[in-house]
Amino acid sequence: MSDDPYSALGVAKDASAAEIKKAYRRIAKECHPDLKPGDAEAEAKFKAAAAAYDLLKDPEKRAQFDNGEIDASGQERPQQQYYRDYAEAAGNPYRGRAADPDDMSDIFAEFMRGRGGHGQRAQEFHAPGHNRGYSLQISFLDAVFGASQKLTLPDGDRIEVKIPAGITDGQTIRLRGKGDPGFGDGPPGDALVTVSVARHPVFDRQGDDIHITLPITIDEAILGGKIPAPTIDGGVSVSVPAGTSSGITLRLRGKGVKKRGSSERGDQLIELTIAMPDQVDDDLKQFMGTWRESHSYDPRKGMPS
Repeated sequence: MSDDPYSALGVAKDASAAEIKKAYRRIAKECHPDLKPGDAEAEAKFKAAAAAYDLLKDPEKRAQFDNGEIDASGQERPQQQYYRDYAEAAGNPYRGRAADPDDMSDIFAEFMRGRGGHGQRAQEFHAPGHNRGYSLQISFLDAVFGASQKLTLPDGDRIEVKIPAGITDGQTIRLRGKGDPGFGDGPPGDALVTVSVARHPVFDRQGDDIHITLPITIDEAILGGKIPAPTIDGGVSVSVPAGTSSGITLRLRGKGVKKRGSSERGDQLIELTIAMPDQVDDDLKQFMGTWRESHSYDPRKGMPS
């Protein structure tokens, strides 16, 4: 292992994080053992570069090294380390985690593009293709009942996305094999479709329940009766009890969203609110004035003044 990670990567001590990453990627493309099997010198150079990158890509470790607090291996006190110890160590960049998987897949992709797909060594590398992320907006009712929509890919191809009933905003659908092609004999990646659900002007989803606010007239609140109400399945008639106040909630069983893993559905909650007429005429004013003289009451009784 080199005592100087900057020298191992061939960069200056004031190199930026981007310059350090670029240097590591260059060496990995030239010297990775999977691309140069049996080349001991290239393997050693890659290991040194990977160890250096593992240290310098971490701002805290880099600062500790620059201040002399740790050595190139990340130890607080410099100590000699032989190849056997290094090869078996958990932090070995060739055997362990130091090589970033995203970096390496990009490196191999660039390497194979540069070789034009020719050459036995390049063909010996096999890895899954990249996953691809997409966004898809769907309607409120499509999220509730499920649907099928077409998604246009960057290359112009269109794929079918089956939306399961009851999907929620922000949930991701995985389409296996619809991502980037694999490397060599590797399988293709997946398409990850993140769903956003458009708001509905009437219905509001709360878990598996559907909530609506339903306005009623003064006379409906006082006298009660049957009134129409919308549901996600269509219009229904609901009973308003006589003497209903704003905030009273009616429950329609089984009129909500299908529960996950079950044939049962949630409920619809109808919150009633009393709506005043557009215009309060003289007849209503006179009636309420007379009524108040003999029927006054305090709905705020018991509240702090």
